[in-house]
Amino acid sequence: MDFSLEAKEQVLYDVVIIGGGPGGASAALYTARADLKTLVIDKGLTAGALGITTKISNYPGVPGPISGEELVKIMREQAESFGAEFMTDKVVGASLDGDVKMVFAGPNTYNTKTIILATGSMGRTGSTPGEEKLLGRGVSYCATCDAAFFREQDVAVIGNNDEALEEALFLTKFVAKVYLIVPTPDLKASENLVTEVEENPKIEISLATRLKEIIGEDQVSGIRIHPRTRSELATGVRVHPRTQGEYVLPVTGAFVYLQGGKPITDYLMEQLELGKDGCLEMGKNMETAVPGVYAIGDLLCDHIKQAVLASADGVLAAIAADKYINKRGKTRTDWK
Repeated sequence: MDFSLEAKEQVLYDVVIIGGGPGGASAALYTARADLKTLVIDKGLTAGALGITTKISNYPGVPGPISGEELVKIMREQAESFGAEFMTDKVVGASLDGDVKMVFAGPNTYNTKTIILATGSMGRTGSTPGEEKLLGRGVSYCATCDAAFFREQDVAVIGNNDEALEEALFLTKFVAKVYLIVPTPDLKASENLVTEVEENPKIEISLATRLKEIIGEDQVSGIRIHPRTRSELATGVRVHPRTQGEYVLPVTGAFVYLQGGKPITDYLMEQLELGKDGCLEMGKNMETAVPGVYAIGDLLCDHIKQAVLASADGVLAAIAADKYINKRGKTRTDWK
């Protein structure tokens, strides 16, 4: 597999973890504590299933209720205290071959000895009409990759989590205007991001608005949206002046960050065989068919969707990665 991007500063990580939810954060805690150089690449605190959960009362050792965002933040801070690095970015590809593997996030490439896949199952099972046809011709899933192609143009960002808001803010450095199309009545993102988006003069927000179609022949020319009535929208947030009935919003770019319930594996580029429903089959230590590559949490087939189980998977993968890197056949017991 031939990639032209140079590895960022030629740093070689011991472990790169893709996804920073409970599984990824737990794996990072264990690998960092084992003195392995660890990088976690994640799309944001509220990009995963746990991050958008409002109340959790059954996570062992953590008295509830607590929001998923707060719980993930605690777990990340604990991993960071042992030296794990967390980076907010979107992974767009990976090369799993060889002793040194590569992870591609935005414009950068990261070299690593092992990879732990922890991207969860918020992927979409279907696309919006026009989306597939115009992919690469105005439809994008990565603002950091494509924003420069839309200088001084009007674009739309569709979504309501940290990832969508981060991408909308990044786009404002290049485009004339960003229409943020939010399918829910409120923004389910980190408070600081919501404030920053609300105060940005280049961003116009439409809450409780559904994307119905992406329009264009050879290039995106607009999106068809259907807002609910103004009375259903949260107060105090700028919204598009039209709030009833379907209409076409003229834009040249559509950046889609909608969520679903399918395992997120597109960045693997068919390098791992998928099982039923797009999930990954694992060994008892979370190992995939590729040596040095592990998968955890909601990526697994028949996995019970509980944060504590994802965390346990992350620990198993971290221990297995440590054994693989240090070429040990048995697990090292940590009595400290």
